[in-house]
Amino acid sequence: MATERTLSIIKPDATRRNLTGRINAALEDAGLRIVAQRRTRLTQAQAEAFYAVHRERPFFRGLVEFMTSGPVVVQVLEGESAVAKNREVMGATDPKKAAAGTIRAQFAEDIEANSVHGSDSPENAAIEIGFFFGQVDIVG
Repeated sequence: MATERTLSIIKPDATRRNLTGRINAALEDAGLRIVAQRRTRLTQAQAEAFYAVHRERPFFRGLVEFMTSGPVVVQVLEGESAVAKNREVMGATDPKKAAAGTIRAQFAEDIEANSVHGSDSPENAAIEIGFFFGQVDIVG
């Protein structure tokens, strides 16, 4: 297995409820290392650019509005097969379908306010990490 990096975002619903530490603990307990982290508030332009792949989908406006509604924590996770591991720890996008013990099963409010975002492939992880972090920001 290869060591990879992936992007994780702790979404506004989770930061509002002070779940950052509990989510980070779940990620670290799964063997992922947080090698970069920043709390920020996305502007509308940033959210639109980050989620541009969904621009034509009916949920795009709501997603942008939600992601700009409060602070988020953007972070780079590192570990063996980090993309797959993070997605496993997060659980299914729909918290009603997420496996017990996953972040979304424990903390998500609904399918939109589902507490976390994670890259879906190593290729997208590289793009998403570059959106928020420079190489100098990542300390492995």
